[in-house]
Amino acid sequence: MMFAAGKEVGQDVSRAAEWLRRAAEQGNSAAQYNLAVFYTQGAGVPQDNAEAVKWFRKAAEQRDKSAQYNLAVLLVNGAGGDAATNLTEAQKWFRAAAAQGDVPSHISLAQLLVAANPPDFPEAYVYLSAAMALRSTEADSLRDELLARMTPEQLLDGRRRNASRGDAEDQFVLGAAYAQGEGMKRDLAEAAKWFREAASRGHPEAQLRLGLACAAGEGVPADAAEAVKWLRLAAEQGHIVAQYHLGVAYAEGRGVGRDPAEALKWYAKAGSQGVVAAQVAAGLLYARGVGTPVNPAEALRFFRPAAERDNPEAQLQLGLLLARGQGVATNLVEAAKWFHVAAERTNVEAQYQFARALADGRGVPKDSAEAVRWYWKAAEGGYVESQFALGLAFLTGQGGKTNLTAALNWFKPAAEKGHILAQYNLALLYEAGRAATNGPGQALAWYKKAAEQGHGPSQLRLAYCAAAGKNMPQDYAQAAHWYRVAAERGDAVGQYNYALLVEQGKGVARSQPEAQAWCRRAAEQGYAKAQTHLAQSLTRGERPDFSQALPWYQKAAQQGERTAQFELAELLDSGRGAVRNEPEALQWYRRAADQGHPLAQFKLGCRYEEGQGFPADLKEAARWYRKAAEQKHAPAEFALGLSCLDGDGVPADPIEGYKWIALAKAHGHEPAGQFLATLVKKLSPEQQARAKQSVDAALGVTNKSVN
Repeated sequence: MMFAAGKEVGQDVSRAAEWLRRAAEQGNSAAQYNLAVFYTQGAGVPQDNAEAVKWFRKAAEQRDKSAQYNLAVLLVNGAGGDAATNLTEAQKWFRAAAAQGDVPSHISLAQLLVAANPPDFPEAYVYLSAAMALRSTEADSLRDELLARMTPEQLLDGRRRNASRGDAEDQFVLGAAYAQGEGMKRDLAEAAKWFREAASRGHPEAQLRLGLACAAGEGVPADAAEAVKWLRLAAEQGHIVAQYHLGVAYAEGRGVGRDPAEALKWYAKAGSQGVVAAQVAAGLLYARGVGTPVNPAEALRFFRPAAERDNPEAQLQLGLLLARGQGVATNLVEAAKWFHVAAERTNVEAQYQFARALADGRGVPKDSAEAVRWYWKAAEGGYVESQFALGLAFLTGQGGKTNLTAALNWFKPAAEKGHILAQYNLALLYEAGRAATNGPGQALAWYKKAAEQGHGPSQLRLAYCAAAGKNMPQDYAQAAHWYRVAAERGDAVGQYNYALLVEQGKGVARSQPEAQAWCRRAAEQGYAKAQTHLAQSLTRGERPDFSQALPWYQKAAQQGERTAQFELAELLDSGRGAVRNEPEALQWYRRAADQGHPLAQFKLGCRYEEGQGFPADLKEAARWYRKAAEQKHAPAEFALGLSCLDGDGVPADPIEGYKWIALAKAHGHEPAGQFLATLVKKLSPEQQARAKQSVDAALGVTNKSVN
């Protein structure tokens, strides 16, 4: 070749050809190839295609791909004999060169296959695809032209051939066709087989699909660990959907140990590249502090783009952050906007949140009727909170008239799903007789369901019904059980009522120390009835302690507990447990009396009559006696009767006086009975008859004398 190129010697193509021939005849493939080129060009030798074919063939047989290609080209162009024979041999040599990665051979062979009669489009597709894999832009253009001419069946055949020869892309496409049943019968096992072939060659989409198939057991045995393996391979190649699914695996602990932080890492990778589901998942983890400290600002960063891409869950969550002012300044108007957008896309929680905004006028004009409409949509969609809210709306008449039947009908599905307040309100309606049948029994059943979930009011109501025998046989043991449950939960009313049962030994062993201990726990929580009862228990027995009772009476009295107000007045008036303070005592008597405490009213009447602590005022005395008497306080009835007889503070009226004294006797006041025996003798027969009628009317009896 030095003579041919003129390197270090004078250029002499003839001598070059001579030396090439000598080397070629000794079997040197490069010499054979170059000698053939000389013959095709007439360089140093006469131009002779037949001789060129001979030497190209010798080099070709030694696997020289350039010789194989050039030999095939000569044969196609008619050199070497019979055209049909030439074409067959040309294809052979094009194939041989193509097998060695020769791009022009791939293209030429594909063109021969297209031009054949009949043409073989599928095989041409295979060779053009191979050339494309070798980065041939010409092959890319030619294959596009070929695809436009191929039928779906031919294309499928071509893909199948290409896949069988190891083309990862067509292996994937073939797997997808089997998975979807496109152009063939759906066959998940065959799909998984081709996905595995492509995945093994590093095809990220195939790795994703194989991972999902392993997770779902579609075409392969379900294997979560195998699924994670393939998802990870795809994810690490940057496949954003695989990154999301790998995050799901870590979040749920499927095929890998549950790891919220690792889940968040993969969600964030995918979400930052626009995968909406990953944005929502990452946002939720940041919002809830799962796998990371709570970070509303980061949650907002992921929710907003997903919301703007019309994801209802992201729209809901963005609305919640805006409404609460988390990660962003509070913006009720924008929050309501996102709730509305998500609600229109049938997100039931968003429908509920938008209904709440309408009901409260938060970010939108208040509109109770519209709120009920949205509550209804969410309730019909099965959203429990909305079913309860709708029941409450009908119960209270929000947005329209009260409808107790509708309220019951909406409380019920929420209650059946375990909603505690729905169970409680349903029980109240049943107890109030709003059910067609077995209302009391239904009420108890629902109280029990709510009570078993820790609902204090239901526990107390169930205990009360058992203690009082309301809607059920009286059962102090059951009452004690539920009061104790409420008590141990820290409920002051439960503690107080349990203390009463322990004190009386009803449904539980009697124990004064235990009763006092429970009563004290309720009192220390500020429960006025317990404070009063504790004080009363401290003043009973052989060694009463009025000084300890005093502060408990004061606490309860200041909360408006009338019994405590009266008892405090008694201690201050008598000086027991405290320095005697009559003015303060009178203030507490009055406050108790104003609340209807009959003994306090009687005491005030006595003070006004006797002028103790107040100027004497018989009219005011009679007024307080009457208030107590109307509550069947026997001493007050007797005192009012005497006032009526004597005209002290009231007009004198022997008939009215007789009536009140007779009522006092009927209510057990012994002095009244003694006085009545004398009084009756002072009345005329007509007055006696009228007096008797007045007494009978007051007692609600007929033909019964109190003489």
